[in-house]
Amino acid sequence: MLSRGANAGTMTTPKAADVMLHLRGVSKVYHTDRIETVALHDIDLQVRDGEFLAVMGPSGCGKSTMLNIMGLLDAPTAGTVELDGRPVLWHSDAALARVRNAEIGFIFQTFHLISDLNVLDNVELPLLYRQVPGSTRRASAREALERVGLGSRMHHFPSQLSGGQQQRVAIARAIVGRPKLLLADEPTGNLDSQMGDEIVQLLAELHRDGTTIVMVTHDARLAGRTDRTLRLFDGRQVA
Repeated sequence: MLSRGANAGTMTTPKAADVMLHLRGVSKVYHTDRIETVALHDIDLQVRDGEFLAVMGPSGCGKSTMLNIMGLLDAPTAGTVELDGRPVLWHSDAALARVRNAEIGFIFQTFHLISDLNVLDNVELPLLYRQVPGSTRRASAREALERVGLGSRMHHFPSQLSGGQQQRVAIARAIVGRPKLLLADEPTGNLDSQMGDEIVQLLAELHRDGTTIVMVTHDARLAGRTDRTLRLFDGRQVA
C-alpha cells in the first residue's frame, strides 16, 4: 500500500523491513441469530516502524474494531495480521497476552485506572504481569511518570488528579514496558481542548523518540499533527 511521507510531496512504498504492522485483507463480521454486521471489509494497511498514524471516520465505521485487531484483542473473521513480519496466530490466548504485554501499549478514552491504587502502583501493573522484580518495576514506573511530567504526583490517587493528569498516568502505564507499538483510542475524547493538546504534544514527543503510534481520533486538527491519516467509512478504507 502506498503512503505519503510527513514532509515529502512524493509517494513512497515502505520496504518490508520497515513495516511493523501489516493488516492483509482484514475483515470483521459480527453474527447474531438474526443479523450479520460487517464492521471491517478487506482492510489492507501497512504501518511503518516509527510512524505516527491517525485513523478517522464517523462513529460506527470500524475504527475501534480495527484498533482492537491491531492490538491482538480481537481476531479478524478473514485476513491476516503480521507484527514485525511474523503472522499472528490466534489459537493461544496465553501467547497473545504475552505479545501484547511485551510489545504493545494501549491508551483508551476512559483512563481505566484502579481507584484504590496510587499513581505509581497503577503504572507498575504491566511490569507486575511480566514478573519484573520489584525494585526494577518501581524504578521503571518512576521513570515513566517523570517522562509524562508527573514525577511529583506518583503517591497521589486517581481521584486526586485532573482528567488530563489521569490520562498522563494512563500513558505512563502504556509506555512503562517500552512497547514497540502504542495504540490510542480517542485519547483526548474526555478532555477539554487545552488538555487534549497537551496529550497530543506528549504523544508527538514519544513519536520523536521512536515510538510507533496509531491514534483513533475525531479531531481533524489533532490528526493533522501526525504523519498520515487513514479514513474509514462503513468499515472500508476510503483514503
